[in-house]
Amino acid sequence: MTESPLSPPVPEPRPLGTVFVTGGAAGLGAAVVEAVLASGGKPAVLDRATPRASVPSVEVDLADGAAAAEAVERLALAVGPPDAVVTAAGIDACGPLAEIPADDWERVLRVNLFGTVAVVRAALPHLVRSGGRVVTVSSTLGLRGASDATAYSASKFAIRGFSQSLAAELAGRVGVTCLVPGGMRTGFFDGRPEQYKPGPDADLNDPANVAQAVVTALRQPAGCEIRELLVMASGEASWP
Repeated sequence: MTESPLSPPVPEPRPLGTVFVTGGAAGLGAAVVEAVLASGGKPAVLDRATPRASVPSVEVDLADGAAAAEAVERLALAVGPPDAVVTAAGIDACGPLAEIPADDWERVLRVNLFGTVAVVRAALPHLVRSGGRVVTVSSTLGLRGASDATAYSASKFAIRGFSQSLAAELAGRVGVTCLVPGGMRTGFFDGRPEQYKPGPDADLNDPANVAQAVVTALRQPAGCEIRELLVMASGEASWP
């Protein structure tokens, strides 16, 4: 009788460890905090607001790159170095380019893109030592531009490019995933003019679903990475 070959061992998922989450006080960031907690990790938040969950946090305006870098170090001193970073903070400025004040337009880039880069750069020495993970957050509007969303689309296209280059640069040392979410049921659309809010029939995803995808990316075993992760509601209209 021929014996069947032994099945290869199933790799153990990575423990989450300490996860720094930008924008962790609301929206997708808050959902990531909850998902990390539920999965045995230790989230810590960088945000302008205090997070709902009782987790360590540092108040910071991510539009200020120097302040963002300092906040990373303050948080690392308070809770220990990060094993992963999730850059979920994001803002927008809707309207025709000629009608958006230059400072408002540029602030979107400073928060979404430069804030992401500043936090990742500051965390990088810690992540290299631990073989850690980074999840950046782009958007389906980082795959296809939309009218009256020049600042937001520019920032989200740029995050994808940054993430791809960073993944190549850090291959084998730090895992990099670019998350590409569709619209979600969060407060992100609050305060917009009505024409820039999702319609009553819009199919928006629960941010908890997207947060679970983030945890999946963070827990990939050593030597395996999810480089780009597209997550949306089944009826999402912004893709393909």
